[in-house]
Amino acid sequence: MAFIIKPLVTEKATKITEKTSAAKKLRARSQKTIEKNHAVEEKLSYVVKRSGKADETKEKTIYTYEKPARPQYAFIVKPEADKTAIKHEVEALYNVKVDSVNTMRYAGKRSQRYTKAGLVKGHKNAFKKAIVTLKEGNEIDFYSNID
Repeated sequence: MAFIIKPLVTEKATKITEKTSAAKKLRARSQKTIEKNHAVEEKLSYVVKRSGKADETKEKTIYTYEKPARPQYAFIVKPEADKTAIKHEVEALYNVKVDSVNTMRYAGKRSQRYTKAGLVKGHKNAFKKAIVTLKEGNEIDFYSNID
């Protein structure tokens, strides 16, 4: 059964997924995080200004590590689709390995507008969106089959 209705390749969805699709440099705050992520020691120097005294330069040691990029893609799916079904379908359709699937439901919204014919009432449909995170090294190219 096909659960995926269409991939979301809009500007808003791309902004959300591009934030997590880039590698990030993070600061390790605990000893456990330093050991787990193989954090690198860095020296930060800053100037302390005090009234009436000379400016004082101090140094601080911080530990940073690189968080690898995790490509994410958004899909509109059928409301009855569950995470495992979405995972299996994305893996079958695009020949990639899925790391995780996050789903969210959007409620239908009422809308109305004034026209020459008078007040027109309607509603937008409810839908379900899935954000699929792929394993490292995998990528989906939606534009590969366009000539």
